[in-house]
Amino acid sequence: MPLHEPSTIFFQFDNVRRTIIASYWIIIILALPLWWKTTSIERLSLPSSRVRNQASKELRLPVHIQLPGPYLDTTKRSQDQLAQTLSRQGVDVVFTGGHVEGSNPTYILKHGTNGLVLSDRELEYDFSDESKLSTILSELLCPPQQGHLVAPYSPRFRLSFTLLNEDSTSGNYVRSWDVSSGIRRYITPLLDQLSLLHNFTIESQVQYHAPLAFKPRPSRLSSEDLSVFVNSAEWSLSSSASNDPVLHFVGFIPSQPLEMPESFLLPQWGGIVVHDPPSLSVDDVFPIFARQLLSLLGVFPLPAGVKYTDDVPISRWQLEALLRQRTLENTHSSQDTLRSIVTLVDQIEGMPVGWNVKDDILDALNALDKVYASSSASLRETAKQSTNAIALASRAFFNPDMLALLYFPAEHKYAVYAPLFASAVIPVIAAAVRELLAWRRQRQRRQQT
Repeated sequence: MPLHEPSTIFFQFDNVRRTIIASYWIIIILALPLWWKTTSIERLSLPSSRVRNQASKELRLPVHIQLPGPYLDTTKRSQDQLAQTLSRQGVDVVFTGGHVEGSNPTYILKHGTNGLVLSDRELEYDFSDESKLSTILSELLCPPQQGHLVAPYSPRFRLSFTLLNEDSTSGNYVRSWDVSSGIRRYITPLLDQLSLLHNFTIESQVQYHAPLAFKPRPSRLSSEDLSVFVNSAEWSLSSSASNDPVLHFVGFIPSQPLEMPESFLLPQWGGIVVHDPPSLSVDDVFPIFARQLLSLLGVFPLPAGVKYTDDVPISRWQLEALLRQRTLENTHSSQDTLRSIVTLVDQIEGMPVGWNVKDDILDALNALDKVYASSSASLRETAKQSTNAIALASRAFFNPDMLALLYFPAEHKYAVYAPLFASAVIPVIAAAVRELLAWRRQRQRRQQT
């Protein structure tokens, strides 16, 4: 087959060759906007000034206390002491001689000689001894915080009740327990009262082989043994998959009697009740589980010497003290979380901010505005809005879209794109330069002729 002269091949004609090269460049130029759109980071502006203004605010919750008329002036010293103590915790006390209209609670103090008797929002107190008035009211309205013990706030909790037999093959074990009855009698009344703050799901299980992570000394456990009592490697305590925090309540049946506390709490984890076989009644363990649950959720016991006469397990004083504490915590945490988001976005230029993040931040700010607007009118509404604020702020902070490209720096992009584009673009650039030089030479020859 005879060889063709290269110049006679159709695609070697100047016009055809230059058209082909130009088409490559047209495609590249037209694709640039699409490439820019698909690789650019959506970074919306955030209401930074509004977040900072909100973070500078301090929530104050009012508490109204009604005193008997004759004692309104004679207890000034105790009133001042209580106001000073609670002011440091974000609570403003107002003493009155009558009921205050509004949704915020008014606590009524009555003179009585039968000791400290608590009922609904009323407290009987012997005003002939004023020395303990400030201390008692302080413990009722703002009990001391135990942050290391109480579980961090969450709108949802999963309660796991587990019956663990150390070794059923030894013959000393409990086959089953009436967990439904125990939950209905001792746990459900608590959950009903706490439903304003939390939603609860409950699960239960029985295990017949749950060995300890250590070999106990004969009939006795030391304090060091208690610190590693939970054998996480062998005990399967969670029976469902969920991202909700779990509070564990374990009824442990040892294979031999142990000399140790009947029950103990593990901070922010749950509680354990040790019961010797062969029988187990829910009346033996579930009252303890109920007390442990209250401690883990921040409901502190009434002060010593206070008699409680209502039928519900949690008094109004305890529940509303918890509402105030959680409201203050949630509001402060929401403000800190929003401020942290703005700081991170300002410091990290490559962090994307989409509409879902911005909407959550705006909704959290609106919820915080409602917190302050309702703080002097309704404690329950204030607590509800603070719960919404912390949920929205946390969802914005941990939004996966915002963190997706955080660990994808510009240097990494160059390392990915350079080998891909260099091999494709360099020949196109070289061909364009070569054709440009050839066109100039042809033009110069035409001018000379």
